[in-house]
Amino acid sequence: MAKTFSSPVTSVACNFVDAKSALKPASIRINDVPASFRLLRQKSTATVPLLTDGIRVVTAAEYRQAAACLAEAFGEDDVARYFVEVPDREHWTKEEKWALHVEILEYVTYAHILKGLVTTIGDFEAVALWMPPGQNMDDYMTIFRSGMWRLNYRLSPEGKRRFFDEFLPLLHDTMHTTLGEREGEAWYLVYLGTKPAGRGKGHARKLIEHVTKLADDGGRPCYLESSNASNPPIYRKFGFEERRTIQLQRGGRNIPLDIMVREPVTQEKKKKGGL
Repeated sequence: MAKTFSSPVTSVACNFVDAKSALKPASIRINDVPASFRLLRQKSTATVPLLTDGIRVVTAAEYRQAAACLAEAFGEDDVARYFVEVPDREHWTKEEKWALHVEILEYVTYAHILKGLVTTIGDFEAVALWMPPGQNMDDYMTIFRSGMWRLNYRLSPEGKRRFFDEFLPLLHDTMHTTLGEREGEAWYLVYLGTKPAGRGKGHARKLIEHVTKLADDGGRPCYLESSNASNPPIYRKFGFEERRTIQLQRGGRNIPLDIMVREPVTQEKKKKGGL
């Protein structure tokens, strides 16, 4: 899901399936975490080395800090709020809606820690969620351990229809149509968000280029959806090109998402282009 929140460069995308209602244990409250989650949190952040340019991998123990960065960056984004700002939750306070917004991003962030790549820079000033080639979050254990199954109970009936019946199928079908047989080969940029305090420092560029270099080395494309009209020109600087535009339509007005793909750049092309 590529989107736009408080950051001029924001992107978001997910690929989940509806979890079975039988997954809800009576002993687990909404804000609890399974025992397996607590075990994962024992990993020390001190053992995680810096990668390049101050980028490091986010651990399970830091999922809330990473999600908080994305929640702030995407706080006003039409797509991120599409499942919260619904007619059957009009009676909710702003605080209740914000809590659900953060909660959704905590589940998404933790799922990416389990199966994808979550990177950050600074004091969680910017965060990127990537799904590497051949990976997804559709399996039973990832849905359970990340807390994604709770959305069956936390989202309102209209929120669930938007998320499970419209949003996820649309993203899945669009990615398949756009990439075809290469769908499983692509690096998928699901979220990229920068806090206001982290803007103007080149954080987004570093987080993007960290993975585009990996993609180039492997000869793989990169894929994203962006809901911010100001983002495509920025992504084009990194080699992404618009392929199509899709629309979310259940909210009474069309909410567009630009589909962008970056083809791998060979060393020969980089030399010719002076890169």
